[in-house]
Amino acid sequence: MRKSSISNHQSVLPKGFTLIELMIVVVILGLLATVVMPKILDKPEQARRTKAKVDIRAIQSALAMFKTDTGRFPTSAEGLQTLVTNPGIRGYGKDGYIERVPSDPWGNRYVYISPGVRSKDYDLLSYGKDGEQGGTDDDADIGSWNLEG
Repeated sequence: MRKSSISNHQSVLPKGFTLIELMIVVVILGLLATVVMPKILDKPEQARRTKAKVDIRAIQSALAMFKTDTGRFPTSAEGLQTLVTNPGIRGYGKDGYIERVPSDPWGNRYVYISPGVRSKDYDLLSYGKDGEQGGTDDDADIGSWNLEG
């Protein structure tokens, strides 16, 4: 009786995978990686540029709320930090307008100029990948005046 209970118990255990089954899975994963990875690896710079545009739009919203409350935009001297903490401006929002001033996706500060050079009220921009004014393609500046797309 004891032998039959052991043999029944052993037949319930899972078999596991054979070497051939594992090799097929590895080959399929390899094929998927060769198709998907090049598409993913070509996109980081585009993703950084998109992130910068999203940050600029969010800061623009905070600037609009600041102007609604105070009647003006922060000066260049006051800078974007004014959106975080009240430097004693009348009408300033109780809790500020943003939690913190973000850095651009390349680790640099966003540039804020008020009054603006390219627009009447202010210019808000990231110098992009190269961190310097100007540039073309992936190195081009991303500014509040060119956010389409």
